[in-house]
Amino acid sequence: MQPSDRDEIRDLLKRTAVALKQSDVPFALCGGYAAWVRGAPEPDHDADFLVPAAEAERAAKVLAAAGLEVVDPAEDWLTKVVQGNSFVDVLWRTCGQPVEQELIDRAEELSVLSVHMPVLEATDIVVTKLMTLDEHYCDYARLLPVARALREQVDWTRVRREVEANDFAVVFLVLLDRLGIVEQPVTQG
Repeated sequence: MQPSDRDEIRDLLKRTAVALKQSDVPFALCGGYAAWVRGAPEPDHDADFLVPAAEAERAAKVLAAAGLEVVDPAEDWLTKVVQGNSFVDVLWRTCGQPVEQELIDRAEELSVLSVHMPVLEATDIVVTKLMTLDEHYCDYARLLPVARALREQVDWTRVRREVEANDFAVVFLVLLDRLGIVEQPVTQG
């Protein structure tokens, strides 16, 4: 990514957050930029926000009213905010499930590029990233730096419980143990 692209994404991230904040739309920064705020490497692609499924339509209207270019992609679980070659995804479903207000409520207010906004907590960041893993997308190389950077902020017991049905996520947790990043719990047998 070119430095100008990163600046463009950062600007769009801030403008999206401010528009949602000013209209009292519940939201939280998630994905790679949420991990970055918490110490992971800066992502080289888009930024992502979550809004409760019940607020999806209102969020799109608020963003358009703020002068942002809003695009409805073919996917039926997000809206894109576009600026130049950059975009921000505003998701109301993640991992196939509607975003619930409870997930947004757990977010922590943090300063992101000089704008205070709710940022998904580290455990929820890791869970949502792990739950995207499947036979079509299984990129552990992108997840390792995130897990390493956030490891002390994460409730790994909760992560294990919430991802136990996803074999790709479970294998990643074994990998973290084998690499000495996070220890697996000892099971009694």
